[in-house]
Amino acid sequence: MKKFIAIYILLAAILPASVFAQVQRSAAFHDKYQLKEVVVLSRHNIRSPLSTNGSALSKMTTHQWTNWSSAASELTLKGGVLETEMGQFFRKWTVSEGLFKENQVPSVDEVNVYANSMQRCIATAAYFSTAFMPVGGLKVNHRYTPSTMDPVFNPVLTKVSDAFKAKAMEQINALGGKAGLVGLAKSLKESYRNISRTLDYPQSEAYKELGDVKYDDTQITLVKGKEPGMKGTMKNFNSASDAFILQYYEEPDADKAAFGEKLTRDDWTSIAKVKDVYGDVLFTAPIVAANVAHPLLMYMKDELNSKNRKFTFLCGHDSNIASVNAALGVERYSLPNSIEKVTPIGSKVVYEKWIEKATGKEYVGVNLVYQSTDQLQHNAPLDLDHAPQVFPLSFKGLQKNADGLYSFEQINERFEQAVNAYADIKYHPFVIAC
Repeated sequence: MKKFIAIYILLAAILPASVFAQVQRSAAFHDKYQLKEVVVLSRHNIRSPLSTNGSALSKMTTHQWTNWSSAASELTLKGGVLETEMGQFFRKWTVSEGLFKENQVPSVDEVNVYANSMQRCIATAAYFSTAFMPVGGLKVNHRYTPSTMDPVFNPVLTKVSDAFKAKAMEQINALGGKAGLVGLAKSLKESYRNISRTLDYPQSEAYKELGDVKYDDTQITLVKGKEPGMKGTMKNFNSASDAFILQYYEEPDADKAAFGEKLTRDDWTSIAKVKDVYGDVLFTAPIVAANVAHPLLMYMKDELNSKNRKFTFLCGHDSNIASVNAALGVERYSLPNSIEKVTPIGSKVVYEKWIEKATGKEYVGVNLVYQSTDQLQHNAPLDLDHAPQVFPLSFKGLQKNADGLYSFEQINERFEQAVNAYADIKYHPFVIAC
């Protein structure tokens, strides 16, 4: 352990503090605090895109998309390998913190693994939990037939009225400043250009139907019982952005992933920006986030307050992380060492509950843990010597203590506020949403 600490001190001197936040806790910190509980909200790992023959994606290019090893939207084998590495890291970390013993078989109440019922989520949770507790016999809980969305993870609008839509659009447009959605779209000019030339879009079947890139055709749909939706160029190019990102992670030859184009890392970051902006538009307006994240917020709050729970792993989607973070008032951030700047594939929001030994007072640290783009591409092994990226998150209006922790009361109150924000959304059932 002393050897580990020496290594971490050396790394801390040459790398950003955020990169090793989870594994560089000082000896003084460990003298003061003991890890009590961890709650993880995870995005699934690498899946195949919806790029099959005849799909909208296939019509956007003259090239042939990657022939994936898994069915459309299902977890790939590489995604499983990467998630196994994540599970191993969390095993080694929680054992080093004394939360569990090596090869422990937990009681039924100590560990909860719960996934959305989509195949990619169940499979991600299975790979993670097997590596996390290899002999623990952990069961992946899911409530519905596979490929059916679980209401806890399903980011659908359950309250919609004219007043709600007006407020939501006001907040969505505010993301683009004075120019609103048009401004947001114009911020993607370089992204659209990179995607268009890589796809050879002007020669595609879709181009004949849709024509040139447009910056004023974004339409938002807010309908009760459905996810926030979008029509227009941003929607179409988001699909291509998503497929390219996944292809870039999955395919070891970057030129092949780009259909022979020699793209720089900056080019790939530009391509990924479309997906980041698309997610922001649909899921981070505060009133929308409070609406779609409500069931998951209640579930996470219950887990954080569970008497006997030591570890919770919840596996859903990037929309879940985006909406939960927005509903809780997490400060906006841009992740280092990743082409995806907000919710990279396989990323995890980690709530660490610590007890101050002298007083028994509870505190919470919140980090976003993710594999860097290089770690994803190269199947990098993860352990305490080779950690994933760890980026500390901050909450608007809340103050951390000198050790970088929030009081548990602060976090609990913030969850309560987010849950109550849903109750404050006025719903008039006789107003028809369109």
